[in-house]
Amino acid sequence: MKNSVLTFSKKKSEGKKITVLTAYDYTMAKLLNDSGVDAILVGDSLGNVILGYEDTLSVTMDDMVHHCRAVARAADQAMVVVDMPFMSYQVSVEEALRNAGRLMQEGRANAVKLEGGTRVCPQIRAMVEAGIPVMAHLGLTPQSINAFGGYRIQGKTQNQAAKMLSDALAVQEAGAFSLVLECVPMQLANLITKKLDIPTIGIGSGAGCDGQVLVAQDMLGMTPGSSPKFVKRFAPVGEMIKQAASDYIKEVEDGTYPSEEHGFSIDDNILEKLY
Repeated sequence: MKNSVLTFSKKKSEGKKITVLTAYDYTMAKLLNDSGVDAILVGDSLGNVILGYEDTLSVTMDDMVHHCRAVARAADQAMVVVDMPFMSYQVSVEEALRNAGRLMQEGRANAVKLEGGTRVCPQIRAMVEAGIPVMAHLGLTPQSINAFGGYRIQGKTQNQAAKMLSDALAVQEAGAFSLVLECVPMQLANLITKKLDIPTIGIGSGAGCDGQVLVAQDMLGMTPGSSPKFVKRFAPVGEMIKQAASDYIKEVEDGTYPSEEHGFSIDDNILEKLY
């Protein structure tokens, strides 16, 4: 059976960890789906990972619909959650509901994710009432990097920690089925996880969360430059791709590829009639 919000709830109640990875295209989504991951997040991180932007702010609704549709075609088991991009839900409840509906109807998502706490609770409530499952997101919320002054750990002061706990309880009350905690101090993430009935999904927030999410390209060593502290590279796929490309270039240039086994042939009698 395809995973759903019930999968998340059941795993939390049974003390089992939830696994989430990102994907933005059919091929990667198919591999992750077949691996048994619980959910695939079509993150607005596609702005950085796929489109080459410096941040997520330039990602549009059309971008998210396009990539989500591709992922959804591959995910017959994994739940598909899609990010609502910057300014697709902040302006009004009505616009947020309309855009969430597009992601569900056109993108074929199973749930949407949006950043923020108390301030987005009216949007969460309206979506849930319309039958759209919502994953909330607190902590380092990338769409707010200009307000934060960069990518900074959130919740380190007493006021910040208290506000985050209050926001977590608020989004739960509004109807969110789960909550992403990004770059939150481990002790605070543990406390929030214990206080909530809905599962928490951590990224850079320690092992005390009910589950974890990573960008697949980070986990596979495919992203250039240094990785965030919380990323573990589970396979050197990036280096393998570069080596494979180098081997391909060499064999094409020296004529060893393609060999006869990689080609097709016709009967010599047919060929002779062409001369």
